[in-house]
Amino acid sequence: MHSASNIIVLFKEGTAADVVEAAAQKVISDGGSIGHRYSTTMTGFAAIVPDSVLPALNDDVHIESIEADGEVSVLFKTKGN
Repeated sequence: MHSASNIIVLFKEGTAADVVEAAAQKVISDGGSIGHRYSTTMTGFAAIVPDSVLPALNDDVHIESIEADGEVSVLFKTKGN
């Protein structure tokens, strides 16, 4: 695989499951891979996608957002007495 991106693809509310699956299969057929699939609080998937595929995903009218995937951490400080 040439240059690729780790992304999270989120679909608009109410997007049919077959539309999401078709997008996932397109990613796979173009040399990418699908990681986690989201279907509870949001609809979409995490993927490693060849950069050449990103323009087609950006043009998909069913996709709400495409974000870079990565580790997230939270640091907080509690108040002392």
